[in-house]
Amino acid sequence: MGKGLPRHCRNRRTARIGPACMLGIILILIVGLGGLVLPSVPTTASAAATIEIYYAPEDQPGDRLVLLYDKARHYIYVAVYGLTYPPVVKALVSAKKRGVDVRVITDRERLNDPKQRAALETLHLAGIPILINRHDGLMHLKQVVVDDEVNTTGSMNQTTSGHRYNDERLDVITDPVTSAKARDKFLAMWKDSIRYEVWR
Repeated sequence: MGKGLPRHCRNRRTARIGPACMLGIILILIVGLGGLVLPSVPTTASAAATIEIYYAPEDQPGDRLVLLYDKARHYIYVAVYGLTYPPVVKALVSAKKRGVDVRVITDRERLNDPKQRAALETLHLAGIPILINRHDGLMHLKQVVVDDEVNTTGSMNQTTSGHRYNDERLDVITDPVTSAKARDKFLAMWKDSIRYEVWR
């Protein structure tokens, strides 16, 4: 052990690496690995978190989203593959009109759907900024973050089919910890001009 290292890095009696040199090696490894993308640390919800689970069609989850949007005070960040459900579109426009920061990220392939395009046009005309993906994969999240307090996940797109006909799930999580993580992910996507671009 310690073979091949400079003499001042080796303890002659034990042939072990000295603490100062060990620190230097660790720093070299950290700098050397700086270009690698390491997995993020999983986020655990706080003990006070609450989760509401809604299934479509029986629980009408789209209406729960409308209620969430109607109560927003500061911001609504939506990252969703499908967005056509008229009450949701109306609620987002209303939130924008009362001064809420509303932003949407969606998938470019969905622009081929006339209903999705019409919904996005309505949002755009209301002054809501919209990004679409430039990368080859899908922007397949079904995530909403509201006011650093609530975030959603699940299988449900914000579409009439997702609300009324499909077997879907919507989880509404009231928790500042996971909401902050979801917000940070959304904002990282929002700033990523390589993978996302402004629609219109």
